[in-house]
Amino acid sequence: MQNEIKTLENEWIPLPDGRKLAARVWLPALPGAAPAILEYLPYRKRDGTAARDETTHRVFAAHGYACVRVDIAGTGDSQGRFDDEYSEQELCDGEEVLKWIAGQDWCDGNVGMIGISWGGFNGLQLAYRRPPELKAVVTMASTADRYADDIHYMGGCLLSDNANWAAQMFAYLSRPADPDLRPDWRDDWIARLELLPDLAADWLAHPTRDEFWKHGSVCEDWSRIEVPVLAITGWADAYVNTPLTLVENLTSPTKALIGPWEHRYPHISKIEAADAHSEIIGWFDRWLKGELNGAETLPALRTFVQEHDNPSGKNKPRRGRWVSEESWPSNTIQERIYFLGDGALCPAAKAGEVDIANPASVGSASGYFCPGMRIDNELPGDQVEDDRHSTCFDISLDAPLEIVGRPRLKLAFRVDQPVAQVVARLCDVAPDGVSQRITYRPFNLTHHKSHETPDALVPGERYEVEFELNACAHRLRAGHRLRLALSTSYWPIVWPSPKPVTITLDCPGSQLTLPQRRVAGEPEPANPGPPEKFPTLAADVLRDPSSTSRRGTDDEGRTTLDAFDDFGMSRDPYHGLISGSHVATHYSIHPDDPASAKMVADWRFEFRRDHWQVRIDTHSRMSCDETHFYLHRSLRATEGPDETEVLSKEWSRTIPRGLL
Repeated sequence: MQNEIKTLENEWIPLPDGRKLAARVWLPALPGAAPAILEYLPYRKRDGTAARDETTHRVFAAHGYACVRVDIAGTGDSQGRFDDEYSEQELCDGEEVLKWIAGQDWCDGNVGMIGISWGGFNGLQLAYRRPPELKAVVTMASTADRYADDIHYMGGCLLSDNANWAAQMFAYLSRPADPDLRPDWRDDWIARLELLPDLAADWLAHPTRDEFWKHGSVCEDWSRIEVPVLAITGWADAYVNTPLTLVENLTSPTKALIGPWEHRYPHISKIEAADAHSEIIGWFDRWLKGELNGAETLPALRTFVQEHDNPSGKNKPRRGRWVSEESWPSNTIQERIYFLGDGALCPAAKAGEVDIANPASVGSASGYFCPGMRIDNELPGDQVEDDRHSTCFDISLDAPLEIVGRPRLKLAFRVDQPVAQVVARLCDVAPDGVSQRITYRPFNLTHHKSHETPDALVPGERYEVEFELNACAHRLRAGHRLRLALSTSYWPIVWPSPKPVTITLDCPGSQLTLPQRRVAGEPEPANPGPPEKFPTLAADVLRDPSSTSRRGTDDEGRTTLDAFDDFGMSRDPYHGLISGSHVATHYSIHPDDPASAKMVADWRFEFRRDHWQVRIDTHSRMSCDETHFYLHRSLRATEGPDETEVLSKEWSRTIPRGLL
């Protein structure tokens, strides 16, 4: 069936202002018009995600769908300028793309959207805008709240990936269009390089939940999404909260599927790969083709419940089982409350106070913020060393304990600094002492009243705050310990507060609430099976991918993390473009000085075909002191085998920290 598919390597989608967006189209062999599936991304259809696209759109086309993969303006081969993620321009253009697709003679007027991460985001956001052509959405690893649950801020704390992701986009956006499709590629490339947005600075300029983040956050008005939504993610991913949030709040047909996967489509996951194709095709068959296949009767939630499995940091199969919940919230979930005591989780409140004060370097076993974006070495490791430097509260279990949902933490506290943050981790500690992270979440204590209008803390004054940890599904076995570990830092995932902090907890006013799942005799869930065989891109591999990570201590006592990911080099079999890339990242911090935190990312991209050749090297760095953030980036682009310099440029910005 694969050979019957017709592929249009490039189609131009005209926009009202004269710009054109580049699209690749896969058409089914069936006669007549078909429903269409759109994936709308800035990650380049000719090279970036080409290998991944081959494993999805060709499969969907074989099942009777016209599939369209579009480069966002200013990326890949599309004209125009990129301004920001999920910008008004991007979403307006997306509406025009949907209109264009529905108007083609190969489309029957019904369009669905799929996507993981960026594509999952804009699928929800376009559904929010209600374009009449969009009839259903499959969203993976996405967010409904851009401030609370993206790569920039979490719990009001600055994530170091705000700078790391900006460094990656800085490199991504520097890549030229393909000369085979854009005769004006060189002039356009230089314009792209000259006008690269300073995304890290733009995002840092909005440290609170203001209108900037409300734009594109579909949680602002749940009623605006009227189309059916299938929400998928994996527990190893950074984006774990959205599926439960959507099934709880949307009134349109909505289902959640959460596996053990990392930030990849489930069928290509390195952690228990699963048949995502059948899930997606079944959803679209119901809502785009009108087939009565029972998609609307699926349980509200199907999820993989994990169990303790000694963590190594490597991608590997997980221990656990699949369960389902017919509705969400579910009456099988009951609150179980523990109070914080002196080193213990207690069934009743106990008098006393406990201090939280730890080195700024806590977090050495935190893993990569968003597993699935590196080659390997991504997952959290044994938490025992981080636990040792944290303030921990344990309880030994004489019976299994199953947690599904979002644990909630209430703290009554005082601080000795005006800016402070707390990081909460739940861990499953085995009898041999190995500590596996179940879930975590940081919280900026200056946001105790609101993420929109935080206030500096008054040292010595008593405060209260309550917040949810990230969603999880985990079963602790009898004989294990449940551990709540609290710290004032979690580097390098969370950018630390400006000064060392001591948080003093009032134990009677501090408690942990768990969403405990109790079910007897549950039916076998309709969990996704292993992936069927899917097509892959038959590229010529010129350099294999590889990945390394190294932790250490430098001469000045700073703890360091150096990682290198070579994404390899290959030749595309359809158009002959050779592309390759690699990135080196560096994190460092002194245990006694949170203001010593530093992040560096160096990217390289190379492209060539016949006598055409370009290379781009980018450097991004973020550091700080107690009052400011310091951003620096540089770029050097060359052309030809002799690497003639096309452009070399540097930028620097200083941004006040405020209450970060």
